[in-house]
Amino acid sequence: ARSGTGVAMRTEISTAAAFVTRLLRAGGGVSEEQLRCFRERLQEAMREHYKHHWFPLVPSKGSGYRCIRINHKMDPLIGKAARMIGLSHERLFQLLPSELTLWVDPFEVSYRIGEDGSICVLYESPQPGGKAAKQLEGRTSCKEEWRTGRSSPSKSYNMMTVSS
Repeated sequence: ARSGTGVAMRTEISTAAAFVTRLLRAGGGVSEEQLRCFRERLQEAMREHYKHHWFPLVPSKGSGYRCIRINHKMDPLIGKAARMIGLSHERLFQLLPSELTLWVDPFEVSYRIGEDGSICVLYESPQPGGKAAKQLEGRTSCKEEWRTGRSSPSKSYNMMTVSS
């Protein structure tokens, strides 16, 4: 039984991979050809990793599994894509934030730089079927915040969604 998962998650994966690639580009010293290859490899790795962990009817299900995280340890998917273009873990740590969390969920891609930074939405799409997606308070659409390096005071977010 084919669920069309591959097509469904294309936009989310593309958005997430483009974001990490932009962070690498901002760090400097990586050629456009390397960046293009990195983005393609990262998208392939994410598609493979998420293949059986994508639930459009319950978008929060599997969120932890799909989360891309750098927390003084490199996320394996980013590490794998970087190795394929000849970037070492050491170089990656120089180019990327030491603390980055990227949530890749059906209908939403969001990120946080730093453990107590704001959660920013990169991509958001209404869920099909007429059910309005409930907004999580405290999330802001701050696509460009990473450029300026701004950080807001520590806040706690309730990331759990409860369905009745």
